[in-house]
Amino acid sequence: MTNTALRDLAFSDAVTTEAVRWAEQNGPLDDTSAMRAAASWHADGPAQIAERARQLGERIGLLQELDRARQWAPWVLLAMIALIVTAGLGLASSVTGAGDRHINVIVALVSLLGVHALTLLLWLAGLWMPLRFTGNASFGRIWLSLTARVAGGKRGQAPLLVRAATGLVARARLLPWAFGMVSHGIWSLSFAVVLAAMLFALAFRSYTLSWETTILEPAFFVRAVHALGWLPAKLGFPVPDAATVMAAPGAMGAIDHGGQRTWALWLTGCIVVYGLLPRAVLTLWSAAMWRARRKALQPDWREPYYRKLLGRFAALAPAAIVDADPGRTRPDTPEGLAEAQLHDVLFVIGFELPPDTPWPPPALSGLPATGPDVLQVQRIDGSAPARRALLDQLARVQPRTVLLVCHAASSPDRGTERFLREVLAHCGECRLWLAEAPNEGAVRRWLDWLSDTGLQRVAASDRLDTALQDAVATP
Repeated sequence: MTNTALRDLAFSDAVTTEAVRWAEQNGPLDDTSAMRAAASWHADGPAQIAERARQLGERIGLLQELDRARQWAPWVLLAMIALIVTAGLGLASSVTGAGDRHINVIVALVSLLGVHALTLLLWLAGLWMPLRFTGNASFGRIWLSLTARVAGGKRGQAPLLVRAATGLVARARLLPWAFGMVSHGIWSLSFAVVLAAMLFALAFRSYTLSWETTILEPAFFVRAVHALGWLPAKLGFPVPDAATVMAAPGAMGAIDHGGQRTWALWLTGCIVVYGLLPRAVLTLWSAAMWRARRKALQPDWREPYYRKLLGRFAALAPAAIVDADPGRTRPDTPEGLAEAQLHDVLFVIGFELPPDTPWPPPALSGLPATGPDVLQVQRIDGSAPARRALLDQLARVQPRTVLLVCHAASSPDRGTERFLREVLAHCGECRLWLAEAPNEGAVRRWLDWLSDTGLQRVAASDRLDTALQDAVATP
């Protein structure tokens, strides 16, 4: 199994496939019809397994719940964003909404950046260390859990889908990036709201910004302000000098408006540089990592569960075409009956079709019927008595055209070749309709077989209208 083949599965198909695997941990599901459908319509192993999972997933409600999760996910995310915006506005109000309009810049900075810094450190630690708890409290994990709860609840299939999705993402080494993309994006929005509210309040109201202490030395604040302001200064934000810092606690008289403006811009710069920018950059980085690795979101086809399924599909694969025996002289293709011997009758024969194939084919209902002898439809199982009886009937009727309907996914053999030659001897022409063709490869197999056996004059197609072109009898 090549990696190129494995990457063809869409993420939703991969999630469904993994969810079915987890569902079958408690016992295999009845998959008789799903196996047959998947074996008929898909050529490679991973696609067959995915089709089987889709059939079973629809039956046990996985697909319906996955669709509901897709519909609810944006709304749950919008609700979380609304809560974060409200919380951001409340946080900004707690900083600027004091009755005396006095802001302790150090307390404001810690309250705005403290939780952000702690969660950011935990996320960074989770990139290198297997700490399961680092992602459990992230906004991304909360969003996934809420979406699953709204879409299906505890009694639905949502837990299976969550387990399958997180397993695929973890296997692709994308779990911190997937949850991080959501978490960092929400944090970025929160800081943007806080900054907008703060700047609005600072622009149109007069505040006194200062620092206070009981046990710390004033020199400590001078060093802290300059250290924190070094990086924002690279982006053009001002840093209060030592005189401004030392004057801040005791400024009880005239207010130094220039110093207050410097304090306000320093606080804003620290929030931008240490809060908004890291989260915005990490949001873009997480999105880039997701795009780079998303093709790895595939099941592990080497697991025993999938290897067993691949073996079952291999056993259901059609047998190879049986060519003529080596050394045997190919018989001449019968020329058919002369024009004067033919009757305007169209004979439609279903030959060795699967038991569940509908008969007569619904597509035949559109053919014109000009009399009781124009269209005759029969079906045989390929046994010797059935063949003999049908050939005797053809010898009596001598139809102008015989349409032989075969299952395209099956493989022709020497028995099919003998029957075609016998039919050609009792009609004007024989055409082949390859019903339920799963792909072009199946049709090409039959066309190559007709060429190899010398039956090129038997027109074959997987379309009924093409197979019967100019062949329907007219009055």
